[in-house]
Amino acid sequence: MNQHGEAADAPCTTRIPADISRPDRLLGPFTARQTGILAAAALVLYGGWWATRPFMTALAYAALVVPVAGAVAALAVGRREGVGLDHFLFCALAHARTPKRRVHAPEGVPPLPACVPGRWATAAGPAPDAMRMPYGGVTSEGVLDLAREGKAALATCSTVNFELRSAAEQQCLISAFARWLNSLTGPAQVLVRCDRIDLAPLADILHRDAAALPHPALEQAARAHAEFLGGLADGGNLLGRQVVLVAREECASRGLRGDTGQGRALQRLGEAARALAAAEITVTPLDAGQCAALVSAACNPDTQLPYATEPEGDLA
Repeated sequence: MNQHGEAADAPCTTRIPADISRPDRLLGPFTARQTGILAAAALVLYGGWWATRPFMTALAYAALVVPVAGAVAALAVGRREGVGLDHFLFCALAHARTPKRRVHAPEGVPPLPACVPGRWATAAGPAPDAMRMPYGGVTSEGVLDLAREGKAALATCSTVNFELRSAAEQQCLISAFARWLNSLTGPAQVLVRCDRIDLAPLADILHRDAAALPHPALEQAARAHAEFLGGLADGGNLLGRQVVLVAREECASRGLRGDTGQGRALQRLGEAARALAAAEITVTPLDAGQCAALVSAACNPDTQLPYATEPEGDLA
C-alpha cells in the first residue's frame, strides 16, 4: 500500500515544445544578429586604428577602445528578461519618445484656447497625443483586423482546479495541455486579466426578487446574502479574473483572399476548443460585440464590470 502511495505522489513529467523561435547560430555561439553587430564594430575599430596609427601608438589606441569594444560586446551578446540588449535598448528609446498620454481623437487633438493663461498650460504639461489603435476594427465574426499584422480571434477559457487533483489526474491535464501546445501552427497567446467587479446590480436583483420566493426563510436568506454582497463591495476592491486565448494569423500572401486569415484564426480556435476539452478547459469564442467590449475594457481598465456568473476554478 505504501508503494502505491509513493507511486501516486511521485512527481509527474511531460514533454513540452522546443523553443522553435530561438535564432540559429551562424558563427560559433553567435547568431546572425550578434555576428553582424560584432563584425561592424570590429571594422569600425580597425578603421579607427588605421586612421590614427600615424600619430597614436597601438597600446594607446587599445587602451582607448577597450571600453567601447566591451560595451559593444555586452550589447551584442547580453540579454535581459530573455530579450537581447540591443533590442531592449531600441525598445527603451522608442518608449522614451512615445507620448505617455493619449486620447481617442480621430480628428486630432486641438490646441488649448488662447484664453487659457500660460502658467496653466505649463502646469498641464505637453498636450496628449491622438491614440492610434493597433487594429482596424472587428469583423462580424468577432475577429480583430490587425492590418499588416494579420487577424486575431479571441476566446474566453474556463479554469481548472489543479491542486485538488491526484497525481494521475494532474498528469492527464498536463499531457492534454502539452498536446495542444505541440499542435500549434501559428502564434497564440494566453492572457490572464483582472477587472474590478461591481456587485451592486447582483445585490439589487436579490433584493428585488426576494419577495417572490415561495418561503419566508428563502426570502430572508436572499436578503441576507444581498447585504453580504453589499458589505463585500464596501470593504474594498473586488477583482474578477478572465482567461483569454488569442489566436493570430499572419497577413495573407498576394493572390489569396483577404478573409483567408480570418477563417484560419477561427478554425484554430475550434481546434483549441477540441484539444483543451481533454484538459477540462472550455473555450468559448467571442462574437463581435463581446470582442469590442473586451478591447474597450482593456483600454480603460478602471471601469467596473458587472458580476459574471461564469464557472471559475483555481488556476495553478
